[in-house]
Amino acid sequence: MILLDHLSITPIVIPAVIAPVTMLLMRRHKTAAVAVSLAGCAAMLVAAIAAFAIAQDDVIRSYMLGGWPAPFGIVLILDRLAAMMLVLVAVLAMSVLVHAIITGADQRGWHLHPLFHFQLMGLNGAFLTGDLFNLFVFFEVLLIASYGLMLHGQGALRLKAGVAYVVVNIVGSALFLIALGLLYGLTSTLNMADLAVKVALLGPADQGLLRIAGLLLMTVFGLKAAVVPIHLWLPRTYAATMPVVAALFAIMTKVGVYAMIRTVPLIFGAQAGAASWVPAPYLLPAAILGAVIGFVGILAARGMREQAAFAVLASTGTLLMPVSLWQEVTLAAALYYMVQATLAGAALFLVADVTMRRRGQYADAIVPSPHFAGQDMAGLLYLVAAIAAVGLPPLAGFVGKLLILDASFAIPGWQAIWATILATTLVGVIGFSRSGSTLFWKAAPEYADAIAASRRANAEFVAPIMLLAMLVLLTIAAGWVTTQTRATAVQVMAPDRYVTAILGATL
Repeated sequence: MILLDHLSITPIVIPAVIAPVTMLLMRRHKTAAVAVSLAGCAAMLVAAIAAFAIAQDDVIRSYMLGGWPAPFGIVLILDRLAAMMLVLVAVLAMSVLVHAIITGADQRGWHLHPLFHFQLMGLNGAFLTGDLFNLFVFFEVLLIASYGLMLHGQGALRLKAGVAYVVVNIVGSALFLIALGLLYGLTSTLNMADLAVKVALLGPADQGLLRIAGLLLMTVFGLKAAVVPIHLWLPRTYAATMPVVAALFAIMTKVGVYAMIRTVPLIFGAQAGAASWVPAPYLLPAAILGAVIGFVGILAARGMREQAAFAVLASTGTLLMPVSLWQEVTLAAALYYMVQATLAGAALFLVADVTMRRRGQYADAIVPSPHFAGQDMAGLLYLVAAIAAVGLPPLAGFVGKLLILDASFAIPGWQAIWATILATTLVGVIGFSRSGSTLFWKAAPEYADAIAASRRANAEFVAPIMLLAMLVLLTIAAGWVTTQTRATAVQVMAPDRYVTAILGATL
């Protein structure tokens, strides 16, 4: 019973404890450090599933740190949306960590395991917090960890991309602080539930500043989500990062989307005056452009990692189209698509990693090469991951896009959404077909250097298979999953329930 009382903070505490322990063990007891790291991921997965099970009763739970009541103290919120994101993070983290251990990627530096868990702490904290300032804090935790992770394995290109990544996120952090300052100056609070109440009470004289604060906040979230036109950092950064790290980063853009879903209906909903639905006029055009640029990038990519990076960008654009309509039915479709898109993007990076390890000097370049060990299996996994990423039947990507098309029909702007999804899907099919046939069907000239067979066992394929199996499961259980996402969307679009659960007040 005590464990259940503290379940909301468990997904933050576990990685916070595991990270320093692995750091202390890594230099002299590598095996023990790896075992502790893996056990920590397993414990976090169990905690996430337990949180998801508890959230099924549709109750919004608050956890007051230090016993201080909201809005004065730090508060963590466990509801359907937070629980869903916790499970997604835990599943992704377990798959990525297993791959890092099997392939030895974690041995290319001393700090992958502690940084990995600090990143998980930041992600879980961002999904659980009920306070905008602590959202900023957890953003900084996960970003600082990501700086170290993206430099893991070293390399000049990685360092150059890392510098650009750091600069972009420092700018984003500065804008975040400015937005928080404006909101605090207007309302004297940063607790999300309290903001929902006090924003609705602001007079006409404050509406201009409120709208500026809202737009700045959405700009920050858009930067995290790589929304066009502030997306240029993503393809270059993800393509230069080690694939095993980039696979974990597949959820980073979804953190920005999550922040929009969490804050817009709650704080900037119909009650917010001039700031009501503040990103609405800009989000749909930006999402359409993001999907187009992402899928065109898949077609034009010259390497598997670059292609996977553009697939992440394309999925974010596709995801934001239904989100931008701010309806329960479209949000439910978006949540389903977000889960499958995250898993599919990560799977593409892991398949790229397995392939480039076996192609020698050809690495992940989309050019013909001599036959390599495990080519048939790698080609099959690439095919399945591509089907999921582009949204073809029978996998979850198709179900997700079908849900988006159905949910958006007859809502203003549906024509643009339908045209974009159908056209970009065709472009994606052409792009993945071209690269797949080049990588796995064609052979390089006979005089090309021979590729030595990989000494690693077929265990390298375990993690990609895990992720793709989750996509198959997501397809098979589509009926149950959509029931979950609908219930989540209903809860998110009812801000009065959130406010009542935290403050006991009503909007």
